[in-house]
Amino acid sequence: MLISVIVFLLVYAAITFELVNKAVAAFSGVSILVLLNIISPHIPNLSEKHSSSHSDIPYAIMLIDYETIMLLFGMMIIVSVLKQSGLFTVIAIRIAELTKGKPIKILVLFSFVTAIMSAFLDNVTTVLIIIPLIIELTKGLGLDPKKYILSQIMISNIGGAATLIGDPPNVIIGSKVGLTFNQFLINMGPPVIVIFFVVLVFIWFINRDEFKTIDNNIIKLFIVNLLLEKIRYEFGHAKIDKPLITKGLIFLAITILLFITQTITHLPPGVVAISMGIFLVLYTRSNIEKVLEEIEWTTLMFFVGLFILVGSLEHYHVIKWIADNVFSNLGNNPYVNVLVVQWVSGIVSGFLDNIPFTITMIPIIEIINESNPLFQNLLWWALALGACLGGNITIIGASANIISIGIAKKAGINISFIEFMKVGAIISIISLLIASIYLIIRINIML
Repeated sequence: MLISVIVFLLVYAAITFELVNKAVAAFSGVSILVLLNIISPHIPNLSEKHSSSHSDIPYAIMLIDYETIMLLFGMMIIVSVLKQSGLFTVIAIRIAELTKGKPIKILVLFSFVTAIMSAFLDNVTTVLIIIPLIIELTKGLGLDPKKYILSQIMISNIGGAATLIGDPPNVIIGSKVGLTFNQFLINMGPPVIVIFFVVLVFIWFINRDEFKTIDNNIIKLFIVNLLLEKIRYEFGHAKIDKPLITKGLIFLAITILLFITQTITHLPPGVVAISMGIFLVLYTRSNIEKVLEEIEWTTLMFFVGLFILVGSLEHYHVIKWIADNVFSNLGNNPYVNVLVVQWVSGIVSGFLDNIPFTITMIPIIEIINESNPLFQNLLWWALALGACLGGNITIIGASANIISIGIAKKAGINISFIEFMKVGAIISIISLLIASIYLIIRINIML
């Protein structure tokens, strides 16, 4: 137990302070546990599988949540094919044209597209497409790119909270607990929509001078048109494969439809995602090597390593000890339990990586739910809302933040930790307060 805790804390520290690559940190921890015989590297046979829960040493391979890995892998394949088709290039050009260089239109249109893409693809892919375009557009118009970059980072994290596939914490919770796409959409969608509009108004309000319309004189209109032509050329230079775009969108629609009808089909999201991803590659005859190059293997391996590390803590009753000695002291008051889980998740996720935190919290909440069935699924929504929305507090709170800041830096735009936190912390507090009101209403309805 002690060795598992020490190794986990060391890995957590290495991840938080970015001492080494996340996947390397996680697998280094797994290697230590295997070498010290804390977990077994062997593949159990059938008789061992059935008795593994009573074994003194857990099998590493049985601690992995394959459902989550399959869901992530499948969605990555679909996104990779859509990227190759040029769909995101088309979207980028179209948004740039629709804004016509008007600051408020840039903010609103980009925010809507960022939120939708983050909900139905993932927020990392979204910022990789949106941030370079918004930098090009705002710099060319003589606007301050920082305001727009920060707004899209915040919106990407908020939009990703709405669905099962939008943000890694949701993927983990949904897969581990067995919550469906519809359950996430119905329970997470309403507060996220309210938070999106409130945050959008707040961003406009604190930067209202920045979002004033550019004077419609001939010179400025000429500059806007020139800039749009440049964007069309640079983003349109990539090959646009319209038949592939159509096929990719059809398969994405089928995937989401199967997620929505899960209660009828009883097909797990991981099976749906990986099947549709492979069928899309087969049907479109895409170059599988190019598709696999786009897969975020580091992220997948990071998840695998973390599942093993947390599984070790669970096997040696560390998680149960935390639940018994920390969260059990909260009593049976549903308001206290739900709000503590949400705010602790939000604050911790702002300063530490929300992925290992979410994986660690799942077995704790399962224990709380067992002792008090009254909570039903409310604690899961509290955890998901906290982990996703808290990611806006600091630069290191979410992967999308780190990637966006890196893109901005390459373009000569430096956003410091404090600059980010000044905006992000306020937006996170507003978001978490709205989420708290929503959860309190849900508790009142439940009681």
